[in-house]
Amino acid sequence: MTDRSEDRTSEATMTSNQPPAFADRLPPAKDLLRWGLAAGALIVVTAAVLGLMGQSVWCRCGNLSLWAGDIWSSHNSQHPLDPYFFTHVLHGVLLCGCLYWLPRSIAAGWKFLLAVTIECGWEILENSSLVVERYRTATISLDYYGDSVCNSVFDVLACALGYGIASLAGRGKSVALIVTSELLMTLAVRDCLTLNVIMLVYPLEAIKQWQLGG
Repeated sequence: MTDRSEDRTSEATMTSNQPPAFADRLPPAKDLLRWGLAAGALIVVTAAVLGLMGQSVWCRCGNLSLWAGDIWSSHNSQHPLDPYFFTHVLHGVLLCGCLYWLPRSIAAGWKFLLAVTIECGWEILENSSLVVERYRTATISLDYYGDSVCNSVFDVLACALGYGIASLAGRGKSVALIVTSELLMTLAVRDCLTLNVIMLVYPLEAIKQWQLGG
């Protein structure tokens, strides 16, 4: 009887000491600075590439506001923060979930760096003439001419933030975060990551008219 009780106590202790799901996707605390600097270098390179592509550093209007909340205005995607910041947080959450399935022999830091690299690559692709024109013709972003450099930098930082949140929160809370964010975005601005992807890949006129307030 005593042995069984000890076994149950031991199992309970082991369970309580286990890290949350995805926790191994975040670099150990002692290595965070090193991997953070590597991610920072990637962001600097991305910013330089976007500058060479002709993207403005900040909004050309000269307004140095950090936040632009109106997705219908020319300020959208031109300031560091806007409602789409939260969709980029979800990029990080989703990338964390996908990279979780890579072999555990790959260091957590490399997986984090891969997530940042993917997001940087997307920011460059998103600002290419092909994708910009696609956004303008197929979605509600009629006056979209690409992101400013500072906006893209903060989008990548949002992705890194989302990756970190998912690493610590685990599967259940990450799913709850995704659902909550998508619902709140839809209610607030009639757009979200899911709708953004649908309208970019397979645009539906009914969704576009609803987003435009029709």
